[in-house]
Amino acid sequence: MAGPLDGIRVLDMSRVLAGPWAGQLLGDYGADVIKLERPGSGDETRAWGPPWLSGAGKQESAYFLSTNRNKRSITVDFSSDDGRVLAAELASEADILIENFKSGTLDRYGLGAKTLTSLNPTLIYCSISAFAHDSSRAREPGYDAMIQASAGLMSITGAPDAEGGSPQKVGVAIADIMAGMYAATAILAALAKREQSGEGQFIEVPLYDSQVAWLANQNMNYLIGGTAPQRRGTAHPNIVPYQVFPTRDGHLMLAVGNDRQFSACVRCLDVPELAGDVRFAGNADRLQHREELVALLSDAFRARDSAEWLRRLSDCSVPCGPINDIEQVFKSDYADERALVRQLKHPYDAAMPTVANPSRFSATPVSYRQAPPLLGQHTAEILADWLGYSADKVAHLKSVGAV
Repeated sequence: MAGPLDGIRVLDMSRVLAGPWAGQLLGDYGADVIKLERPGSGDETRAWGPPWLSGAGKQESAYFLSTNRNKRSITVDFSSDDGRVLAAELASEADILIENFKSGTLDRYGLGAKTLTSLNPTLIYCSISAFAHDSSRAREPGYDAMIQASAGLMSITGAPDAEGGSPQKVGVAIADIMAGMYAATAILAALAKREQSGEGQFIEVPLYDSQVAWLANQNMNYLIGGTAPQRRGTAHPNIVPYQVFPTRDGHLMLAVGNDRQFSACVRCLDVPELAGDVRFAGNADRLQHREELVALLSDAFRARDSAEWLRRLSDCSVPCGPINDIEQVFKSDYADERALVRQLKHPYDAAMPTVANPSRFSATPVSYRQAPPLLGQHTAEILADWLGYSADKVAHLKSVGAV
């Protein structure tokens, strides 16, 4: 069954994570995604291991495999004249182009947005950069960790100073991933507009701007309250109690979101008198008396094991959850029920695991058609498919090092 983007062609000229993540999402939704890579080395993340998927004396990193399924790989040296012409021809046949080179890089090769959209007026050209192209910081490089640090996320992540904490980055490259998500949604919006106007457009998604945008309530806490939010560990800045609590044998996450849930929670914890305590009557009161309430609840939670509390709280309809490691996540009944792990046939492994896209469509389902490609695996196939190149022409391009 065809996906919602069946028939859409994507030229993915990006590397590492933000751009490839957007390209993988479009591929999951049925688009024909071509990953254009540098001959010989390709995407840097191919070498970001261990762990590795190995075969035929070669290896591919788990990192690369996480973000490049449903793509075909072509190698093109666009620093050469032949390669530059070839890249432009591919862009002329594409509906969407994704790139994340430093500002000005592709312009030097005649592959910038103005040039390619003039050749292909229906092209949606999406540029993911560290900082905006027209800003004073346009030429600065950007990696996820530095964006997490400089765009505010690390200032609110980690335990507070009073508990011996320090700024922490998130355990995955979340600045990159979220920029990729913003890019994918912007591309889909531009596709919808193109259906009306028949014209493509240029989209810019800076990592820094994206990181700032999704700080969400923490942004508004500052803009309305006037005080910069601080690190609170697992605690919520606007809701109490909403954090990790220690139990007799470990920890659990409590997520009380309203007064009804608070009353149910303290009854479940065998401290019902707290529901009538004026210090904790409403959420604003609980925020004002956060430390006192957390101390009282911590004492109560230490009386029983995590599993028992989770059962009791669930029976009382109080939101809570265990703190699972990733092995526990994938070995859970829910993971099996939802098929959170799928299998793809890779040249190195007949059953390579991949993590399912969470979106489920009733009529145009997500597909898992293609394992992340080997470097240049589909070069000849793509040139014939997209551009109608003959075998002799492909052989010539290989002989001169253009592909």
